[in-house]
Formats: sequence, C-alpha cells, structure tokens
Amino acid sequence: MSIGNSPEDDRPSTDESRPSIGRALQQARIAAGLTVDEVSAGTRVRIPIIHAIEEDDFTRSGGDVYARGHVRMIAQAVRLDPAPLVAQYDSERGGRPVPTPAAPLFEAERIRPEPGRPNWTAAMVAAIVAVIGFVGFTLFSGDDTDRNRTSQAAEGRAPAKPSKTPSAKPVDPKPDPTDGAIAAAPKDKVTVKLSVIDAKSWISAKSHNGKLLFDGTLAKGQSKTFSDDERIDLILGNAGAIELYVNGKKVEDEFRTGQVERLSYTKGDPEAG
Repeated sequence: MSIGNSPEDDRPSTDESRPSIGRALQQARIAAGLTVDEVSAGTRVRIPIIHAIEEDDFTRSGGDVYARGHVRMIAQAVRLDPAPLVAQYDSERGGRPVPTPAAPLFEAERIRPEPGRPNWTAAMVAAIVAVIGFVGFTLFSGDDTDRNRTSQAAEGRAPAKPSKTPSAKPVDPKPDPTDGAIAAAPKDKVTVKLSVIDAKSWISAKSHNGKLLFDGTLAKGQSKTFSDDERIDLILGNAGAIELYVNGKKVEDEFRTGQVERLSYTKGDPEAG
C-alpha cells in the first residue's frame, strides 16, 4: 500500500488522464461547497447511494437505468455537464442498456388477436370528427345570420324579429381533441401521457414486466404516451416541468422544479405508487 495516498487515489480509471465517475462527482461537489446531505436534498437521491457512487459503487442504484439517472442528477446538482459522465458510464459497462425482451408467452398473448374487441382508435377518431363538424356547422350558421342582418340594415329594411320559439340549448365549448382522446383511453389498460411544459426533463418509463418503454430527455413542448395492460412505472428527473395525465385524468400533484419522482400507475383512478 502506498504511503500518503488516500483510498480514493486507488479507485480504477479507464484513462489515467480522466478521473473515475465517482471521483469527478466528488471533486465537483467539494469545489461547489456542497455537502452530501445538500446534494441529496436537491436531487432526492438517497445519501447512501450518493456515497456509494462517489466510491464508484453503482450496485445500490438498482440497475443501469437508475444508475445513469442518478449520475445525471448528481452531476447537474454539482454543476457538471452530465453527458460526458453518462457516456463514460456506458463505455465502461458495455454500452447503453437495451430494452429487456419480453418472455415468449407474453409476446404470443400480445400478438394473438382478440375476437370482438372494440376498435378504440377508430372510435376516438369518429368522436373527434363528429364534435368538430358540429361546432363548425354551428359557427358557420351564426356567421350567416350576422351577414343577413347587416344586409337588411344596408337596404333600409328592419331586421326580422326573432321568433318566440325557445332558444336552442347553448353549445358547449369545443373540447380539446387531445383531452378527448385521453378521456377515451381503454379502461382495460393503463394509459399515461407526459407533456413537458417548462424547460426539459429526463424521463424513464417501464411496463409491468420490466420492459423499458422510454429512457431519455424531452424538451419543452414535447410529449410521450405510454400504455400497458397492468402498470406503468415512471422516473421523472425534473417533475416540476411535467404535465401528467393518467387514464384520462390530470394528476394534480404539486411537483417541484428539479425534483426527482418515482411513480407507478395502474388501471382506474391514478394513484402514485
């Protein structure tokens, strides 16, 4: 053992000119004047996991997907660019994680057509077209009435008095087609829609059997929709920037900017796991 060297100097590195991931994060945290407790409070990553990552031990992160997310959030908290560290993590561990293939039995059940099952996509499209057509017809009829009254006034004729028949029932405001499509989501599935309304957010989504549906960053204005027969598991890297709809219902939880949230949703009313 070398005299005068700390255990941190003995940690492995794939490039002598480049520090290990844990060493880089630890040095940046110290340079920023932050404690492990402060980094944990700002990222929601538990203190023991941060200690382990700074020692280049990623076994406590729960897998490559979670470890990459932890490295990204910690790097942002200590004012480092996370992209080189995530790339270094991938190169040292055989590349970016690939989606886990589903079991053959699951694939067979998913591919096999179910007789008599309703076509929800066609039903949603038909409903949206019918609503848009009705509202458009109503607005067009109103424009014709206004033009007739203007023409009568120009010719010196008094406009015809409205009949005393009961007025038609007020037309409801035109619904947002996106909201209508979400509300018509199949009740035998769990459907989750994410929309980034501010800044950007890193998102990871898995199905009930662990299949990775999405792992990446969405910018402001981008959306993703996920569906599964039983459950959707989510990790939101910047939860305060996300607008979340589950099974046609908006989730009203008050997430904060920079907050990391781990959520699970099943069929019916959304309940975070």
